Amino acid sequence: MAQELASHVALITGAGRGIGRATALRLARAGSDLVLVARTRAELDETAALAAPMGVRTRVFAADITDDAQIASLLQQTLVELGSISILINNAGVAPPRAVLGKTTLAEWDRMLATDLRAPMLLTRLLLPDMLAHNRGTIINIGSLAARQPRAGEAVYAACKAGLVAFTHALFVEVRNSGVRVVALLPGLVDTGFIPPNRRVDRSKFIRPEDVAETIFHILTAARSACPTEMLLEPQFDPETL
Repeated sequence: MAQELASHVALITGAGRGIGRATALRLARAGSDLVLVARTRAELDETAALAAPMGVRTRVFAADITDDAQIASLLQQTLVELGSISILINNAGVAPPRAVLGKTTLAEWDRMLATDLRAPMLLTRLLLPDMLAHNRGTIINIGSLAARQPRAGEAVYAACKAGLVAFTHALFVEVRNSGVRVVALLPGLVDTGFIPPNRRVDRSKFIRPEDVAETIFHILTAARSACPTEMLLEPQFDPETL
């Protein structure tokens, strides 16, 4: 089995399920060691157990990525136990059910801003110096098609994801000559628990988490002379055509 990422350590947020779990397993198959971060320990343990047969080193951290102290602590522990992190997948995110702006609460705004925008920025800031020192590293920010094609009822969520895309592009310009790559991946409808049951769409036409994970793998193993700074990933078949 090819081990394209055998010299890497990847930190994946939201790694307990969905895109995060699928990505962890795909990178483990390629030989990358894993740092799995999410709120729910039981889900992380399941991901780690699935990765175990691939023979990679795995560390699990049940942590709140909006808590600066928890993030700093787990990064320090990872550095001691696994060494430098060369891959950062900012995947964790939250979104309340769609609602017009006046029906959303300030607490919901703050939670989305903290999780979907500030946390990826902070993790990047903390890991970037080591990436720059080694002249390598890839940061992949999992955004959403909502950043480019927002719908009614998701104004704040779309704003957070659009901000993440802008952050990605600006940071790429800052670090490109160091060899560090920064990418925004914007999936459309993905078949995860993030999207509640809805009779108006055909879930069989959704993107699968494994499809997103495979795209991430291709980004990580692509030619170093080019950086896909922004990628949109849409379902091939329209889920709203019933």
